[in-house]
Amino acid sequence: MAPPSSHRPRKKRKADVSGSSSNGTVIHDSGSKKEQPAFPLVAFFWPARGTSTSQWILLPCILMVVGLFRWCTGIWPYSGFHKPPMHGDFEAQRHWMELTTNLPLTHWHFHDLEWWGLDYPPLTAYHSWLLGKVGSLINPDWFALYLSRGLDSLDLKVFMRATVMVSEYFVYIPAVVICVRRLTRMHNINSWESSIALTAILMQPATLLIDHGHFQYNTVMLGFVVATISSILAGRRLWSCVFFVCALGFKQMALFYAPAVAAYLAGACIYPRIDPLRLLGMAIVTIASFALLYVPLLLGTAFDTYRNVPLPSHAIMPPLLSAIPFDINEKAWYYPYLIQLMQSIHRIFPFARGLFEDKVANIWCAVHSSGVHKLNQYSSTLLSRVALALTLAAIAPPCAIIFLKPRRKLMPLALTTTAWGFFLCSYQVHEKNVLLPLLPMTLLLATDGGMKPATRAWVGYANLLGCWTMFPLLARDELRVPYVVLTLLWAYLIGLPPCNFDLYLTSGSDNTLHWSSKVLHLATYAAMLVWHGVELFVAPPASKPDLWVVANVCIGAAGLGTCYLWCLWRLVDDSGILVDLGLAKPTDADVEKKKL
Repeated sequence: MAPPSSHRPRKKRKADVSGSSSNGTVIHDSGSKKEQPAFPLVAFFWPARGTSTSQWILLPCILMVVGLFRWCTGIWPYSGFHKPPMHGDFEAQRHWMELTTNLPLTHWHFHDLEWWGLDYPPLTAYHSWLLGKVGSLINPDWFALYLSRGLDSLDLKVFMRATVMVSEYFVYIPAVVICVRRLTRMHNINSWESSIALTAILMQPATLLIDHGHFQYNTVMLGFVVATISSILAGRRLWSCVFFVCALGFKQMALFYAPAVAAYLAGACIYPRIDPLRLLGMAIVTIASFALLYVPLLLGTAFDTYRNVPLPSHAIMPPLLSAIPFDINEKAWYYPYLIQLMQSIHRIFPFARGLFEDKVANIWCAVHSSGVHKLNQYSSTLLSRVALALTLAAIAPPCAIIFLKPRRKLMPLALTTTAWGFFLCSYQVHEKNVLLPLLPMTLLLATDGGMKPATRAWVGYANLLGCWTMFPLLARDELRVPYVVLTLLWAYLIGLPPCNFDLYLTSGSDNTLHWSSKVLHLATYAAMLVWHGVELFVAPPASKPDLWVVANVCIGAAGLGTCYLWCLWRLVDDSGILVDLGLAKPTDADVEKKKL
């Protein structure tokens, strides 16, 4: 007789009845007892409601449609198109492919830093090397060293646009699909509504405009962040450490999320009981992941040292070497490796560039540009310290909450609030950094009540306002038409102003929007529309050529600041801390929250 098997078959899930519940997607007419789609995006999925349509049929359709909009966005110009001498971010990305495929690895972070020097972590360099190798097989002239600078031929544009699409479909989109499914299952949302939320997230206009219009690879980093969230939701904390190291290794902007991720993982080692082995395991995996990230760089250094390949003649030693508290022998075996590590870190953190480079809708730029108080009278050291202090003050509350209440359901809100704190208060913030808080905030559409008015209005408000604050950047890139089309399309699909005002004109008890939020949102939308009219038809005064941009910064900073406060309040409320402190009465939902 065969011994009993230790294998236990997977527990079958209950049947998913697509029309059995409404997460704010369906309007129930009490008079006629009919159900109607709550907003236009739901109407597109209405034929699949209540049917046995497989997700393997819906998903390819969604991916094809969102891919079509991405490719159409890429038809338009990009950052630096026909704009010498530096040619913008497109040239930067192309140049990194050029230098990584033609130069020794030890030269990557030292080569001609005045011409788009490599200033991202190692994973970006490896990604550029891989794409450059593929491109060189198609046309070596695209990445010929020194001879291809400023190249903007049509075939190169098609290749570069395709690399963004392929990178996104390999990393970002699979991560979002898996994360949305885990979120909706956790919140007992049916598969039909899950598909609606997935489409809304993948059609997020800011991501399309920056990566496929302006031209960057932010979705690779964001994809690793989403994979981190998904792993946390699945209870796979070690994998979350690996994925988050990948996010940091691709772009240092992922540091916006780092305090919240660290706070959650640390809290999970303490609550509900202290688990030192779990902490040790996560520490080992994190260190090992960083070590693996730098292995190619160190192996390349070893190979170049063996070949006696010198650094570029114009190379300047990284300033961080002087901060090392011991004497360094230039003939020591570790010296070349130390130089590469220090230069990589030095290039990643641009403290010498000042508080901000361009107009961005955060506190510092609003205060300085509006004339409330000029910040250029202070030293960069003082400004960096003040920015650090204010950033710590902004991120401390969400990090404390997720540490004390390490619940998986709270992660999207904790990451959003922390990222807003960084965006509004941190040092060297760019317009494009608004993508970081917008991503986890948009994931709220896939949570319980995420598409009901109280949440959908705020998620939509943040996305449309975030796109609007990037308009001056997009206008310089000749992306006015994609900006108008994609933002208005998303507003129409989600049922937001200026395409639809039902969210703000209806009242009821089904998770409706508070009157103060209605006033704030409508006032901001009106200001945005008036600003566009003034910017389009009225020239700014000759003495103040940036007047309209400054107005954009000030309105945007105020509006995005309210998004931070809303997310913080939602995090406080959902965490149950008010109930624990006796400041609110427990509800039935609080009992369910404590289980996760």
